[in-house]
Amino acid sequence: MGKPTGFMEYGRRDRRYEPAGDRVVHYEEFVIPLAEGEVREQGARCMDCGIPYCHQGCPVNNIIPDWNDLVYRGDWEAAIEVLHSTNNFPEFTGRICPAPCEASCTLNLDDAPVTIKTIECAIVDRGWEEGWIKPQVPERRTGKRVAVVGSGPAGLAAAQQLARAGHQVAIYEKADRIGGLLRYGIPDFKLNKELIDRRMAQMRTEGVEFHTNANIGVNIQVDKLREDYDAVVLAGGSEKPRDLPVEGRELNGIHFAMDFLTRNSKRVQGTFVPDEDFISAQGKHVVVIGGGDTGSDCIGTSIRHGAKSVTQIEILDKPPEKEDKGLIWPNWPNKLRTSSSQEEGCERLWNLATKSFSGDAEGNVTALNYCLVRWDKDADGRWQMQEVPGSEGQLKADLVLLAMGFVHPVHEGMIDQLRQSAGLELDARGNIKGSTEGSDAYHTSVEGVFCAGDMRRGQSLVVWAIREGRQCARAVDEWLMGETDLPR
Repeated sequence: MGKPTGFMEYGRRDRRYEPAGDRVVHYEEFVIPLAEGEVREQGARCMDCGIPYCHQGCPVNNIIPDWNDLVYRGDWEAAIEVLHSTNNFPEFTGRICPAPCEASCTLNLDDAPVTIKTIECAIVDRGWEEGWIKPQVPERRTGKRVAVVGSGPAGLAAAQQLARAGHQVAIYEKADRIGGLLRYGIPDFKLNKELIDRRMAQMRTEGVEFHTNANIGVNIQVDKLREDYDAVVLAGGSEKPRDLPVEGRELNGIHFAMDFLTRNSKRVQGTFVPDEDFISAQGKHVVVIGGGDTGSDCIGTSIRHGAKSVTQIEILDKPPEKEDKGLIWPNWPNKLRTSSSQEEGCERLWNLATKSFSGDAEGNVTALNYCLVRWDKDADGRWQMQEVPGSEGQLKADLVLLAMGFVHPVHEGMIDQLRQSAGLELDARGNIKGSTEGSDAYHTSVEGVFCAGDMRRGQSLVVWAIREGRQCARAVDEWLMGETDLPR
């Protein structure tokens, strides 16, 4: 694929960022795209490697070598068609996916993988610019009605596929705007929300209805939904945050990361958020607990607020600078990564466990008390954490953001109602129970109720959500019609 000698002729080049000093004063996207000629050169680097491990590395199984080759040859219109054959929303993944495909690229053996994510984003952006991306209205309607609960990437993907199969599809979203985590959880400087609105316009033409402020199990009973529709798809998120039950947790100024991010995103997008509800980092010493993407988003947002300092702490060991290719490739490696937000000005600390919080007389947090920890394997090879004696310390903190991940979907409301009225089963982790294989794929224990995305698999990536939404749509279509033409 690509130019047979391209990987030897062209070095890896990727998109750049605006200088940190320029980008931290706004909430716009700050990635600088490659020129068309540069993107074609990067497509030329795709090797005829025999086994395209990138297919396996990509959860939606993007046909990466094919569209790399088409970009190299300048056939952009064919490239967007191939790209859309496996991914409904490449403009989302081309911006916020961590690109496990690049880790699996054969050229990553030499730390210079094809810039797959950049090429993907260039293809879909070009497709919109040229007007090649149009609604795909079905030729016939089946008369079947499907409700999709949740408008994140899993729900949107499932809804679009089902609408294209000819079903009447309605999305129910508890928030005031469509998009789920894409809308309010991911900062605007990483994902311009006009991209969501553009896809919504396409989906409306294809026949999808959108209902906001529709909290199933709260202001709409889930049994009513089951009565009104032939099938129901549960595609909500894994929204129950992992808490930190230590002394001082009740102090003012300690918040879950998503509360902080959501309120900021609403203001950025023009929704009124009263000052008493807004969480500001301006002039504060901010401590972010958790080293993942959500923590990184908290860093970038805090810096844009004008925080006095930002410190990110992680309980785990500092990852190695470089992975052992012989042991890891083509799998996703555990290695040190630095996000664009971390580059903007953040101190990162590892092997820190929070012991308690200290506060002032008014009940406001003033410091985080910690100790150092180390990780050792026990006799069975399992990692065990031990505190390092005499390693106690303190970090000044006016604002603490808990970004330690999510444990399972929120049970109160819809899930509890389904458990009581229909016997909905959960797995050992508190997610909705459902397999991905066999005749009952994506079917819950309740007849006619399906589940996909984080609500089924737990906290995961946007690309996994799109995959599950697409596969769930196929399962629903087959269950309704006895057969399906939707791709797996």
